[in-house]
Amino acid sequence: MKSVKFIFVSGGVCSSLGKGIASSSIGALLEGCGYKIAMTKVDPYINVDAGTMSPYQHGEAYITDDGAETDLDLGNYERFTKTLLSKKNSITTGQVYKEVIRREREGDYQGKCVQVIPHITDEIRKRIKSSADKDTDISIVEIGGTVGDIESIPFLEAARQFITDVGRDNVIFVHLTLVPKITAADEFKTKPTQHSVQKLREIGIQPDILLCRIDGEMDQMMKKKISLFTNVEEEAVIESVTVSLSIYEIPALYDAKGLTKILLKKLRLPYEGVKTNLKIWYDLVDKIKNPKYTSKIAVVGKYIELQDAYKSIYEALDHGGHANSTRLEIVKIQSDNINENNVSEILKDVDGILVPGGSVEKGIEGELLSVKYARENKIPFFGICLGMQVMVIEYARNVLGLKDANSTELESKTPYPVVSLLEEQEGVDNKGGSMRLGAYDSTVIEGTKLHAAYNKTKISERHRRRYEFNNKFKEDFEKARLVISCKTEEDNLVEAVEWPDHPFGVGVQFHPEFKSKPIEPHPLFKMFIKSTLKK
Repeated sequence: MKSVKFIFVSGGVCSSLGKGIASSSIGALLEGCGYKIAMTKVDPYINVDAGTMSPYQHGEAYITDDGAETDLDLGNYERFTKTLLSKKNSITTGQVYKEVIRREREGDYQGKCVQVIPHITDEIRKRIKSSADKDTDISIVEIGGTVGDIESIPFLEAARQFITDVGRDNVIFVHLTLVPKITAADEFKTKPTQHSVQKLREIGIQPDILLCRIDGEMDQMMKKKISLFTNVEEEAVIESVTVSLSIYEIPALYDAKGLTKILLKKLRLPYEGVKTNLKIWYDLVDKIKNPKYTSKIAVVGKYIELQDAYKSIYEALDHGGHANSTRLEIVKIQSDNINENNVSEILKDVDGILVPGGSVEKGIEGELLSVKYARENKIPFFGICLGMQVMVIEYARNVLGLKDANSTELESKTPYPVVSLLEEQEGVDNKGGSMRLGAYDSTVIEGTKLHAAYNKTKISERHRRRYEFNNKFKEDFEKARLVISCKTEEDNLVEAVEWPDHPFGVGVQFHPEFKSKPIEPHPLFKMFIKSTLKK
């Protein structure tokens, strides 16, 4: 395996500064220079993965092709870069300790006292190294949490050990900090950044590059002061301004401020005269800045209060908008706030409606009413995962006349279980009843809207759901003209349904948002947004 260079990205002062976007942008810049990159997220929580976390606690769980339930930052990595991520690109405290304890119980440590150093840090380093493919040039590792948190210390220590492990020429440290503005004094303060770097240096890490989040411009005096007190070269103190238009402006902005050159220089790679190919990003930003159309999209869901709960949905909608030169106004509607008396008032002005995935520990009546309103009023509708299943329930109740139709997830005793667990369905070998997680191949039926979007019959999409369309009712639905437009190749499970005689009434069992990129928008989101336009 060739020598891989490593970039460790850490954050200080406070959380939510945008380490994920910064890491992703670094990846985009290095790809623009022709390098093959790998991207890994290290999370200090003790959960083994993000699969059991509430969206209110952690935002969405991003799903990879191989079924890893990961931090949403991996979604940013895949949207900004060409890298395809897997389970090995998500490392948590839970995974590390679980493996070390397993090995201790099996006697692998031969009676030694098992400690954080070296055993935990060795396991972390081993996982970070194995997260890079054999043809990787540069591995970018984002360390979650904030410097100073007790949970992050083993990971920062493992990162420090890379200095002697792979050589100082092959590892650099990028630290993202905050330069806040004190309103009363009308002055930016550099002291938090100084203290954050001081904390990092106590661990033994001297940052090579500082990315300073600031709601304004850094003058030369501020840069000089930060450089003096942090021992970071002045040219490597780079402002990270808050963008007003789109996060996809950031790679080009960083490049303009000299970050690409500094990264290559610090990594001991050729940098003089190197030009970063960022044409795709400039073209995208130009398209975002100059839309021809507008469209108002209602997202009706359960976790609307939290932006990150539907992070990939909102991004994929925007991608579909960019592909159609359309500026989207996304209206976020809490499904519990919809009832029969207000549904038409709430949804009367929207051009399209989307119901995303989610669990159903709470009722879905607001979503059912939204689906019915979209179907009856010919409003373009897109149902994803649970959204498709709500479509099926609504159609069963209001078209088939099965008034008590439901999902067994909501009502275990329903007489018409049109959505159910696989083990509850006759003639289905569910191989243990666990959820379908990750990428599955399926066949698209020709002549459907799905086929018009994909323009092919074989697709692979990512899943995260235990409950499925119940094939027992398949003939009943087809007689009532519900279109089955996609099925799995192996088990003949229904993957997508469509309303007849409708501009766009599509529901899918899978999560297409996880495969959408700003440069390569998902075909279903492109078609959905296109159907909402009144040109």
